[in-house]
Amino acid sequence: MIKVRVEFLGGLDVVFSKQRVHDLTIDAEELSMQGLIDYIVQNLITNKNDVDVFLEDDNIRPGIITLINDTDWELEGEMEYEVCDGDVISFTSTLHGG
Repeated sequence: MIKVRVEFLGGLDVVFSKQRVHDLTIDAEELSMQGLIDYIVQNLITNKNDVDVFLEDDNIRPGIITLINDTDWELEGEMEYEVCDGDVISFTSTLHGG
């Protein structure tokens, strides 16, 4: 089991039932960021039409800053990163409209 906190900030919470913080317990021994993203899409996005707000071409949409324990995910290996028990993964939209 892997416990991870996932945060959706900068307005992204609207896609996730208006809940900014999700404390997840995922039944897995190993979990990559790709696996976590798949889990998020399958289990946390209530309206499947909103998947395009979060993903583009099976990757995090440009304009969404992704941090793993407050470190840019690009420095951690992006989709290849192995999620660890206790990690905090934050997704922050920089596109607010107006």
